[in-house]
Amino acid sequence: MRHIMLVIPSLGAGGAERVASTLVNAWAGQGELVTVVTLDAAIPDFYALDPGVKRVTLDLSCDSANWREFLFNNIKRVWRLRSVVRSYAPNVVVSFIDKTNVLVLLATRALSIPVIVEEHIDPRMHSVGKFAGWLRRLVYPRARAIVVLTSSVVSWAHRIAGRTPVYVIPNPIADQFLRIPGTNGKPSGHTVVAMGRMEPQKGFDMLLRAFAQCAPKYPDWCLKIVGEGSERQRLNTIVAELQLKDRITLERVVKEPEKVLRSSDLFVLSSRYEGFPMVLLEAMACGLPVVSFDCPSGPGEMIRQGVDGFLVPPNDVDALAATLDRLMGAQDERQRLGKRAAEVIDRFGLPSVMGLWNEVLTKAVQGNAVSSVKAP
Repeated sequence: MRHIMLVIPSLGAGGAERVASTLVNAWAGQGELVTVVTLDAAIPDFYALDPGVKRVTLDLSCDSANWREFLFNNIKRVWRLRSVVRSYAPNVVVSFIDKTNVLVLLATRALSIPVIVEEHIDPRMHSVGKFAGWLRRLVYPRARAIVVLTSSVVSWAHRIAGRTPVYVIPNPIADQFLRIPGTNGKPSGHTVVAMGRMEPQKGFDMLLRAFAQCAPKYPDWCLKIVGEGSERQRLNTIVAELQLKDRITLERVVKEPEKVLRSSDLFVLSSRYEGFPMVLLEAMACGLPVVSFDCPSGPGEMIRQGVDGFLVPPNDVDALAATLDRLMGAQDERQRLGKRAAEVIDRFGLPSVMGLWNEVLTKAVQGNAVSSVKAP
């Protein structure tokens, strides 16, 4: 039995947090000793953990008003992380998300405990700031392994990894999206659904304008966007400007997104960039036809063009509207795509992904060079 410690900023609602909870619950189910450490407090925990998982909270998430506070706060985080790692003495530490990865590598310096870091978003598109970026280049070569979600990010990782091996391990589909066969559609009316943080990255402003082009032609269709974030008020303003308040709803985050997906007819991912969008994978697992911008990175490695969904040029609102128009008016095609979309369960199911993680973990603990690991 290994002792695996996973470190992540929080377990609030989000894709990285869902993946983290899925992995630790699976490890616990395999009989591993698992400890989850968050920089945040436990109060905002959104995802349930296996009762056997040890939960440690540092309650150190806070904003810095100036560079002195920034320096003090991060030194405190490194010191507390180091204390926790030394106290629990895991066999391996797995760290999620860019800045946290840097803190963990600093905190574990000279402790002889292997650290695996995962980049959860496309680092070529998502800036961590000059100072954090410099630190990342400095400390990433100290990791035992670097995990990225898609092959498109591998070359970036190699440039800063030094001799540290880089591996592609996609996110797994959680069990809750596999339990019930898809039951898409409703007796009356149809729904286009989107989910994610209401932030500029997710491009919901473009989705609203694309749907507005189709709305007059399809009066029995509505758009539902599920999420929370700083863009909520701006998106509400756009909805009002488009005069579509009766056709578009902005809903809060839900505990059981699979129920929302299964009651919808079509899923759209309108992101400007991604890492490996879990919600797209989950929608496909629920048997939904999907449309996505072919943004960096992820969708192009998940959607088989014309087989289980459609990719449209990045940020092209007119192209998105045209594809929505095509599918909103073609029930047979939606059903064909949705049936094939569910095949992602074979490609990105939990057993396959856990096999990749377990191989990397085993080699990291043994201190051996990790053999080549490929995504399913």
